[in-house]
Amino acid sequence: MKLRKLYIILLLMVISNSYSQELNLPVFTQYLADNDFVVSPTYAGIGDNLKIRANGLTQWVGIKNAPDNQSVYADVRIADRSGLGFSFYNDRNGNTIQTGGKISFAHHLILDYYEELYLSFGISYNINNFRIDIDNFNTTYENPIIDPFVTDDRRTSNSNFDVGALLRYKGAFLSFNANNILEKKIDENIRIAEPNLLLNYQVYSGYVFKGPKKSGLEYEPSIYYQMFSSDRRSSTDLNFKFRKYNRNYDYYWAGISYRFLNDQFLKPLNIGPMVGFQKSIFYFGYAYQVTTNELSAHNSGTHVVTIGLNFLQNISNCPCTQSAIRK
Repeated sequence: MKLRKLYIILLLMVISNSYSQELNLPVFTQYLADNDFVVSPTYAGIGDNLKIRANGLTQWVGIKNAPDNQSVYADVRIADRSGLGFSFYNDRNGNTIQTGGKISFAHHLILDYYEELYLSFGISYNINNFRIDIDNFNTTYENPIIDPFVTDDRRTSNSNFDVGALLRYKGAFLSFNANNILEKKIDENIRIAEPNLLLNYQVYSGYVFKGPKKSGLEYEPSIYYQMFSSDRRSSTDLNFKFRKYNRNYDYYWAGISYRFLNDQFLKPLNIGPMVGFQKSIFYFGYAYQVTTNELSAHNSGTHVVTIGLNFLQNISNCPCTQSAIRK
């Protein structure tokens, strides 16, 4: 009975996770690996370099066919006040496979030079490919015959757009993003139960505090909120990080993240530490999230590894494209 209950819980979580991921990368803590571009296209081109980040995410380690994701992000400045960004991903959730990517453009404005007040706008074009891995279907004792209605891999492709705005004031930042602003076209004869409204909203805000002079310390509390229009479900991340720089502006960092559904603040979905460092052009980050629901006894948590490279240092002197984080 307990095993049956576990499978029901896992199935519901996988279905929920699949709906939330379509045309979106699963957002765990990749954005906290000093890669805000994960959250919003408005961050494209902010920083002193061409920035590349590769992420590997393995969810619910120890549970067969749990979600697994690989992704690559890159963004770079073009001219003094604009930026381009690209992302590509491969996402597997049981026997469903999604691949896709985004191309983003951002433009950055100076509202007040002396007060360090900047406003950015961004847009992304997204393309997503979905299919079912029917070659991986196996019969079981309970289901000795494969469903005869499954005759092909249900391969489909969809495209959509994200738009966003970002306001920065000294060390403070506040971004708002609307993802998948177009309704999705669905073949009613094939995928009846699939939602066509994938619009979701994201708000990301925080502040970078400088430590005492010559200490090389920075502290960054932040909050990330996401809400889906289809069923109004929403979640929030509460995060805290610190960085320690040396004389060469290399640094190491550590932090913690706490994620919860907004109607269950004291019942977190997961909580976990993060660590990382930057040495010259090389970047590395690792995050571990402990599952705190009924699946916790059956898996060892979610692991996220980020590796990156930073090229073309100091390609622009415009203050509107300088990051509060010294990269």
